[in-house]
Amino acid sequence: MVDPTDDLDLFPDGAVGPGDGKTHRGAFGEFGGETTGLIDRAFRERIVLAGVTLEQADPEDTDASMDELARLVDTAGADPVARVLQRREAPDRATYVGRGKAQEILTVSEAMDADTVVFNNDLTPAQQGNLESILKRTALDRTAVILDIFAQNASSPEGKAQVELAQLRYRLPRLRHSGRIFSQQAGGIGTRGPGETQLEVDRRRLMRRVTRLESDLRRIRKNRSTQSKARHRTSNRAVAIVGYTNAGKSTLLNRLTDAGVLVEDRLFATLDATTRRLQLPGGEAVFLSDTVGFVRQLPHQLIEAFKSTLDVVIDADLLLHVVDASDPDPEGCIAAVRSVLDEIGANQVPELFAFNKADLAPKSAGRLVDREPGSVAVSATTGDGFDDLLAAVGHRLRRNTVMAELSVPYDRGDVLAMAHREGEVLDVEEEVEGWTIRVRVDEGSAGRLAEYRTDTRNDGEADR
Repeated sequence: MVDPTDDLDLFPDGAVGPGDGKTHRGAFGEFGGETTGLIDRAFRERIVLAGVTLEQADPEDTDASMDELARLVDTAGADPVARVLQRREAPDRATYVGRGKAQEILTVSEAMDADTVVFNNDLTPAQQGNLESILKRTALDRTAVILDIFAQNASSPEGKAQVELAQLRYRLPRLRHSGRIFSQQAGGIGTRGPGETQLEVDRRRLMRRVTRLESDLRRIRKNRSTQSKARHRTSNRAVAIVGYTNAGKSTLLNRLTDAGVLVEDRLFATLDATTRRLQLPGGEAVFLSDTVGFVRQLPHQLIEAFKSTLDVVIDADLLLHVVDASDPDPEGCIAAVRSVLDEIGANQVPELFAFNKADLAPKSAGRLVDREPGSVAVSATTGDGFDDLLAAVGHRLRRNTVMAELSVPYDRGDVLAMAHREGEVLDVEEEVEGWTIRVRVDEGSAGRLAEYRTDTRNDGEADR
């Protein structure tokens, strides 16, 4: 008899066999397990990973994506024990992988005593249902795993609301019940017939919850917008730290500002935006914000739900793009982050690269710095390169400002206050008729102070 695992890529800790001889544990929904999450954490589930390389795709990209999926599954609290790969021209409409491959996955799952099969590709609700019927166990896709991790890590009320909204949007089209059998109406004049099914009741209840969460998040977003307008009336600029998950963004923020943000060596350890004030070497102060990490194929539901948090990125004056220099594919990480920035409309914000973990991969960090002019190599753990990083941040922010000389009468103290509020006042001299002020401001503030300017340079000729 041929061993069905002979041609499989088994994980080092994956044991072949029927496990402990108990009945199949299942994982979620009709197959047992908890119904509060997509992955049951009452025990370490055994997961079979499945991936498809489509006609135009590179198999190496699929392998890298599958490696990341294994890390995602481990972060979610389960054990990947085997993976099944396939090449095909186009997805099968019914099962994505085709019935023959689905039967092969079933054989592997039974041999490995797997609880769940996780597909690296997004599945439609119909495909997911068909696969679960064939596999006799839960079938999830990459999006479900990422949503599950976010649900574990959300801590603030805003973060929990954002994750819940994303999960509900994902689950709504996947509601499956035996509600076609059970009626919610007992009959009587005007009410005879099958009545309202449990499925319809559940869908309506979830839609009400979605509407409520959307309303709450709109209110939060409005409050953030008000805070952003207040910040723009000050001289402090905003810098948002962005990057691939686990690139070291939170460690960098802690090192620079003593923010005390949770730091763990796992994916998506931090979801909530944290903002701290940072003093630059030139004397100017900036607001430095940590943001949620990005990942390849970040679910659209999450991007939509986290818009209120990602506004910090859109409204920033500068993006500090942190890249893990020790990652096997830093270019792929950069492309994934930029894809999300494009989707949220932050692709026009100036970008400064900080290649982190240079202590672990100095050659890779040096190569990346040579490729990206103006970038810096740093180690958030040791602090190496931080002086260069802060100098680069200050230089990039000053590139978007104007140096202005003002002559302000003594009876216009409000103009002096505006100069302090909206820019960096470098020098104030008391003359016979008023103050002579040298101030660095953005172009908008320079326009508002235009009638008091004595310098003859145009904005475009300002110090850069």
